[in-house]
Formats: sequence, C-alpha cells, structure tokens
Amino acid sequence: MGLGKQSHDKHSEQPPAKSGAASEDHAPKPEWADGLRKMYDSVVDEPLPDSFKDLLAKLDESDAGEKS
Repeated sequence: MGLGKQSHDKHSEQPPAKSGAASEDHAPKPEWADGLRKMYDSVVDEPLPDSFKDLLAKLDESDAGEKS
C-alpha cells in the first residue's frame, strides 16, 4: 500500500488564482490560521503507529489470499 510521505511540499500548494481585479483583494488571514496549519502539519508528520502497520499488513495478506 502506498502510505509513504508524498514528495511535494505541502506548503507550496496554493488555490488557483482568480481572474480579474478580485484576485488582488486578499482577505487577511485570521489570527488562528497559522496555529491551525502548524498543528495540522505536526499531525501529518507523526509516524504511523506499529499497531496500524501490523493491521495494514494483515489486511494486505488477506486481500492477496482472496485474489489467488
């Protein structure tokens, strides 16, 4: 199963630019936005617990057994 980290920089993702003059009017970020981003990134970067890895391996084995 492809559960490895993705090789792209998650901070470089930006929403598509809007056309016209509206694209120059940026709403200010709320004060909590940076804190929320840091918390999200820390959770995403946490390693997968061994118990989850074992469960995924068992599920892969059972899937392979059913397909044979």
